[in-house]
Amino acid sequence: MPHTKSQPPHDRPWETGWAPDTSRAPGTRRLYLAGVLAVATVVACVTAISMTGSTPDAVAKSAPPADGGTIPGLAGYASPSDTTTVPPKGKSGLATSEETASAARQQGSSPSPAPDPPAKSPSSKPSSSPPKPTVKWRSVRSVNYPDHYWHVTQYFVGLDPVRGSESREDSTFKVVKGLANASCYSFTTHDGKYLRHSNFVLRAARDDGSSLFEQDATFCPRASSYSGATMLESVNYPGYYLRHKNFVVRLERFEYSPQYMADSSFRLVDGLA
Repeated sequence: MPHTKSQPPHDRPWETGWAPDTSRAPGTRRLYLAGVLAVATVVACVTAISMTGSTPDAVAKSAPPADGGTIPGLAGYASPSDTTTVPPKGKSGLATSEETASAARQQGSSPSPAPDPPAKSPSSKPSSSPPKPTVKWRSVRSVNYPDHYWHVTQYFVGLDPVRGSESREDSTFKVVKGLANASCYSFTTHDGKYLRHSNFVLRAARDDGSSLFEQDATFCPRASSYSGATMLESVNYPGYYLRHKNFVVRLERFEYSPQYMADSSFRLVDGLA
């Protein structure tokens, strides 16, 4: 029976003089593992290079998510912006009608027609002649005889009560700018006569075009001590005012008396006719 020599444990091969097996090259298993690892590394690198080498155009061609978000894994690539939008031109910041029509033709649609200008009303047309001033007819009423008015008679202007339509017409006058002074008054009747003082009595007469007539027919308003009343001073006789005396309107020098102040104060009211 052959005697078998016991072998030392494999975990301590050199302690008992046992030598390892030399029938295969040392480190074969390690080289195999290293090769497998190297191949895996190369494959991973090739895959990474192929993925990172993709252009943004390729990413842009892929359909975006339904919720409008970014594509997972490609957060670094933003969606391309629309470069076809043209900013509006013009000082007001709004596109002109020609630019709007051009943009509409590029988009394949026709622009909406411009609204028609508003029609001008006939009243907006300028008048060929200036409007005529409104004629205001006045009657002259006494302060101390409120029911008595200036009234033209055949020879003078009296202070009378109103009696009828003819009396109303003869007691109504058109107040115009003074013939001798535009800041003063002149009084005309319905038949075109002017009131003037002659021999210090107020009468109705036709304008003869003389300077004396214009001055005799011009009276300037002055303040009265009666509310709403006025005194009428002669242009060519300063200090002389129209007053009624014995119910006749006359031109007399001013007096500091209550009677004179009342007799020379009149109110210009709406025309009786």
